[in-house]
Parts: sequence; C-alpha cells; structure tokens
Amino acid sequence: METLSVSKFKATCLSVLEHVHAKKKKVCITKRGVPIAEVVPVIAVSGKEKKVSLKGSVTFIGDIVSPVAEEEWEAQK
Repeated sequence: METLSVSKFKATCLSVLEHVHAKKKKVCITKRGVPIAEVVPVIAVSGKEKKVSLKGSVTFIGDIVSPVAEEEWEAQK
C-alpha cells in the first residue's frame, strides 16, 4: 500500500483519487509518520458501484448523546 503525508495528499488530492480509482489500490495518509486515514477504491460490481460497509469501523467511547463539558456551559448558569 502506498503511503503519503497529509501535506502531499492535500497538494495532489485529485490526482491521488484518480490513481486510487484507476489502479484499485489503497493509499494510506499519514501525519508526522502516523497513519490517520486510508483512501480505498470503490469496487464496481456489474456496472453499479458497490457500497462499502462501515460496520465495525467505529468505536464509541463513553456517552455519545450528552453534550461534552455540559457543566461548563454559560447558558445553563
């Protein structure tokens, strides 16, 4: 898998996306050497674009419904 820094990706975003689509290869985006994102091609199936499932790709930590730092809001004082 090819790896690009976030600054290089920002400068060449459109050509990177075209490359991913044409070559059907993943590209890993890094920030200071740490992977932060992955650009993956959409696989065509019988003329239609295949939907990529995100199931299992998100991790919830703590309460996702309540506002963050609720006790610090000035409007509630």
